[in-house]
Amino acid sequence: MQEKIKEIASRVRELRELSEISAEKMAEYLHVPKETYEKYEDGTEDIPASILFEIAHRLQVDMATLLTGEEPRMNIFTVTRDGKGVNVERRKQYKYQNLAEKFIHKKAEFFIVTVEPKAEGAKPDTNSHPGQEFNYVLEGSLKVYIHNNEIVLNEGDSIYFDSNYQHAMKAMNGKPAKFLAVIM
Repeated sequence: MQEKIKEIASRVRELRELSEISAEKMAEYLHVPKETYEKYEDGTEDIPASILFEIAHRLQVDMATLLTGEEPRMNIFTVTRDGKGVNVERRKQYKYQNLAEKFIHKKAEFFIVTVEPKAEGAKPDTNSHPGQEFNYVLEGSLKVYIHNNEIVLNEGDSIYFDSNYQHAMKAMNGKPAKFLAVIM
């Protein structure tokens, strides 16, 4: 996993430099401290998927390019078979599976996200990112923390929200939860 983090970090740094954007400007764009951004680029801190999405947007590349090093080529359609999406473990509390990494010029990113249960009473780390997000629960139950609210979602429930607000998801009932996330 550490090798994958280093590869992604290296691609981010190289593309940023080719785009003639300073690390300071990128950190400012992402609303993160320069020191944090530098840790992302040197691979000592994992880049959250939401931040990676914003980096791809700023660098005008597809997120798949940052994840895999390959340019998406599909422009009419792409099919991702069950369990065959590119796995991305971007944050320790979530596992992401990218569902449309081969499609070029996407307007959104699509993931199946798995959340493992945490110790009772433990609140997950929150994050925020520009844009909006849609989550649809496929399996299990989630507690969604967003802007001083706690909402419980069960299978078949969904939420659409402004992802500029701090948010996080926690699996409920001691079981993993799985949801479809669309980040726009």
